[in-house]
Amino acid sequence: MRPIAEIADSMGIAEEHVAPYGRYKAKISLAAIREDGPRGKLIVVTGMTPTRAGEGKTTTTVGLAQGLGRLGRSVVATLREPSLGPIFGIKGGGTGGGEARVEPEDEINIHFTGDAHAVGSAHNLLAALTDNVVQRGQIEGFNPVGISWRRVTDVEDRALRDVVAGIGGSPNAPMTETGFDIVTASEIMAVLALSSGLSDLRARLSRVVVGFTDDGKPVTADDVNAVGSMMSLLRYAIQPNLVQTSEGQPVIVHTGPFGNIAHGCSSVVGDRLALGYADYVLTEAGFGADLGFEKFMNIKARHNDLEPSGAVLVASVKALKSHGGVRDRDLDEPNVEALRAGAPNLEHLVGVVTSMGLPLVVAVNRFPSDTAEELAAVKEVAEAAGAHSAVEIRGFTEGGAGGVELAEALIDATSGEPPTIEYFYSPEDSIRDKTLALAKNVYNADRVTWNLSARRRLRSFEAQGWGDLPVCMAKTNLSISHNPRLKGRPSGYAFQISDVRVSAGAGFIYPIAGSIMTMPGLPGSPRELDVDDEGNVLGL
Repeated sequence: MRPIAEIADSMGIAEEHVAPYGRYKAKISLAAIREDGPRGKLIVVTGMTPTRAGEGKTTTTVGLAQGLGRLGRSVVATLREPSLGPIFGIKGGGTGGGEARVEPEDEINIHFTGDAHAVGSAHNLLAALTDNVVQRGQIEGFNPVGISWRRVTDVEDRALRDVVAGIGGSPNAPMTETGFDIVTASEIMAVLALSSGLSDLRARLSRVVVGFTDDGKPVTADDVNAVGSMMSLLRYAIQPNLVQTSEGQPVIVHTGPFGNIAHGCSSVVGDRLALGYADYVLTEAGFGADLGFEKFMNIKARHNDLEPSGAVLVASVKALKSHGGVRDRDLDEPNVEALRAGAPNLEHLVGVVTSMGLPLVVAVNRFPSDTAEELAAVKEVAEAAGAHSAVEIRGFTEGGAGGVELAEALIDATSGEPPTIEYFYSPEDSIRDKTLALAKNVYNADRVTWNLSARRRLRSFEAQGWGDLPVCMAKTNLSISHNPRLKGRPSGYAFQISDVRVSAGAGFIYPIAGSIMTMPGLPGSPRELDVDDEGNVLGL
């Protein structure tokens, strides 16, 4: 690794804006953002519907950045910060793999610069201040039953999903039924990711709703006098973090909102910073194109002058065979028939991206078991569906050399005039109409059904003036539908809304489709990490 000061200097960031955290990572001041002047091309990296085989979206993003670097292009990748929960659970680290990694991967994956801890502290401080206001009766009609603000932790702990707090009598009151979510599901994380600066952060925090009075009036963080104290905990967390790829290209890793509940993208300030210092900015959107890409476009890009010049969609032979019905243990066996059976998922998501007007390159992440016939079939499917091109990437095994072909395809695809973006709904549409537009165009459903409690709650939200907010769909990442068991491209079904909630601070309404878990549980064999005698982390 190169000292982080060298990475910042190679970008052209002035030394006064760089605050090193150790030797290989740094915070970058918001004053370094160039609001005027030339801007690079923003490329959103998304993927097909995830499978347990793994598609390798982050590894592909890093390999593509390295490939662009090999071609002499200035490039910055902007990624979400990994959460400790998945690191000790199923997913593992969030810094790529093989020869396409972000460094220092042990520090990025464990604690990093403390941003996640700052978010958790601010979130839980708000919970404590809310309880204190209720206990002391400082807001008329605001009682324990009206509190909606839960607490968070960055560990997957199923025992904390539903708890009773405040037992033990009046010294420990108020007694409430509550629970914990994982930090990435915190609205404060989404607020931090979408804020354009400190003043915007303050405004968004002030609008966060912590509960409702007996007559249905929302109670906000501003009402419980929490905003200033939360700002003091988040003042450095809003600054983007600079690190590097294993070949020395700059990477900004900042914020980590949940892709199922929130919008699943890295920070607005991170993208804006990168665009002033690079020819190409590769920004990753979480999960598949039905989640991360759609939310990137309708929530992040549309409202923050971050409309992209193009997109990359990551696919793999294994993932297509998984959607075609092949069992996990058989995915290494050649099976072109199953691949073609799973192809409708890729075809549909290519259509979702291109229907918005973006030039798209499909990155076929190469695995050792892939055959030439299978790889040719994926490329044929992708290009027939409307992709500009479909190109193999071998970043895991070859680093930047394995990403050059994809980099060349991306440069070619985005060489024309800036695209004209076509959105699926108008900001003035009702929440129900916005949801229907997403259901038909993105989830391939015929209609939307809302249960009675969701309809009632939506009416109350609209009465509060939140009806013009964008929709941030909370649904499974394992299917384009609300049902994780429906693989490929389900059609002719009713998209089912079971609940609806508001993130007034982040600035979106999130209908809940099916059952969504905001506090994952650990698997039967959690990841085991250790430290050697020199202090190096083992097991990542």
